[in-house]
Amino acid sequence: MQYSRSVKVSVLKKILPPESRSVRSVSKETGVSDQTIRNWQNQIKIGKFTSDSDEKSPRSYLPKEKYHIVMESARLSEEDLGNFLRERGLHSEHLTLWDQELREMIKDRTDQKDKELKARQKRIRELEKELTRKEKALAEAAALLVLKKKLGDLTEEIGGV
Repeated sequence: MQYSRSVKVSVLKKILPPESRSVRSVSKETGVSDQTIRNWQNQIKIGKFTSDSDEKSPRSYLPKEKYHIVMESARLSEEDLGNFLRERGLHSEHLTLWDQELREMIKDRTDQKDKELKARQKRIRELEKELTRKEKALAEAAALLVLKKKLGDLTEEIGGV
């Protein structure tokens, strides 16, 4: 199993001075095997403790990444979830917070879309009223033109007779 750099550092802090706790007690507390801790200790001694530069802080995850992690973790059993979180250097609290954060983002977007929809519906009603008013005015103007033409025709008949 591969552990995140933050897990390695936290375990090594417990076995190195000033704490200088025993490897066995730290192993029982963290669930990391004795041999793995000793290997990390040897890597420090020979200067080969790798810095996982591509490792991310929980704060640096993008919403899309948070979503994928939350969804992936929802399918896992309790045992697998622990390994999943350790591999990524996360805690179960991160999942809870991210789930809540994502739900709020969805709610905010839904509220915003509802407001936009209502504004558009209002605008449509206003435009329909204006269109109806203009259609009535146009019909009235057309009727007046027809009447004017008929009046002109009648005056010609009377004058021409």
